Amino acid sequence: MNKVTVDDINFQGRKALLRVDFNVPLDSEQNITDDRRIVASLPTIKKILDDGGMVIACSHLGRPKGKHVAEMSLRPAAIRLWELLGKEVHFAEDCIGPEAANIVGKMKDGDCVLLENLRFHPEEEKNDPEFARKLASLADIYVNDAFGSAHRAHASTQGVTRYFDQSVAGYLMEKELRYLGQALAEPKRPFVAILGGAKISGKIDVITNLMNEVDVLIIGGGMVFTFSKAMGYPIGDSLLEEDKIDLAKEIIENVKGSRAKLVFPADVVVAAEISDTAETKVVDLDKIPDGMKGLDIGPASIKLFADSMAGARTVVWNGPMGVFESKPFAAGTFAVARMLADLTAKGAVTVVGGGDSASAVSKAGLDEKLTHISTGGGASLEFLEGRQLPGVVALTNAAGAGVS
Repeated sequence: MNKVTVDDINFQGRKALLRVDFNVPLDSEQNITDDRRIVASLPTIKKILDDGGMVIACSHLGRPKGKHVAEMSLRPAAIRLWELLGKEVHFAEDCIGPEAANIVGKMKDGDCVLLENLRFHPEEEKNDPEFARKLASLADIYVNDAFGSAHRAHASTQGVTRYFDQSVAGYLMEKELRYLGQALAEPKRPFVAILGGAKISGKIDVITNLMNEVDVLIIGGGMVFTFSKAMGYPIGDSLLEEDKIDLAKEIIENVKGSRAKLVFPADVVVAAEISDTAETKVVDLDKIPDGMKGLDIGPASIKLFADSMAGARTVVWNGPMGVFESKPFAAGTFAVARMLADLTAKGAVTVVGGGDSASAVSKAGLDEKLTHISTGGGASLEFLEGRQLPGVVALTNAAGAGVS
């Protein structure tokens, strides 16, 4: 990675504005139900504090649309961070202005502050220069450890970097870029990509970018049925993007002339409805009955996918194989997760691209069995599309690495 990282910096006596991703789920009583994103930030926070620096952490939570929404306060995250660090975390009731300046002004070496939700200000998402300047004025150096927001050109991810001499990557950001970058730039072969999810429209650029990079391209999830329709198969009441049928035909033709072998499911699990008590049956992909929906890949597909991945040295997976949140349609997604775990144990590099795929891996209890699970759904998807991420581009290039 060609960016300056926290390992290149001595933070002694310096205030670091640390962009983290504390966009964590909360229940109706404001309890955090999944703290993995906070846990993931700990190595970078501890590095800064252990150096004798000061952490001014900032994040968004939810979509308050520029208004103060009590249910989207980051106070629960501050409490949880305090528990995880084992030391006091001060909380500022705002991210700019007198409240933030007052708390930051009292900081001593080794102190940690979490600012209130950035998106309580509409200027955050608008990448407003004055808002960015006010945020930057709190600190001496900027650290971005929020890969999940790196694809957004917001004030806290891009705008603030204009006001710092150094803007560096945290450990989590570095890890994301290393594994995703390595998977695409220097993959051990055979290189397999598995793409699922509901719609082709969300994966067009990924397919286009990967078809000349991977050896095998496996397609699952709801988007399969638009491809099925393009191939003239009956799809019953399965998910369909009518306006993408011609595009699906084009993709199929383009892949034929590419490096990749294209693999579709052989069979699917169908039902009349999505529910935990739905009556299901397995049919061939080209034989979905009227009135039925394809909601998962079937056993023949699971075997086909396993055979197609046999011996793989690099695997990238983005998007579930079915409606895995409902038990009757979870088998395919969990089977893919187990396949990746088995390949990892045999020495393959396995990278899961965030979002629903990451949730499925966690639900299957395989978090520690894969090489890397991305914390950024949208960011990892854009990375796989071959796009540059604004929050990464804005960081200081490594020509100055080693300068503290």
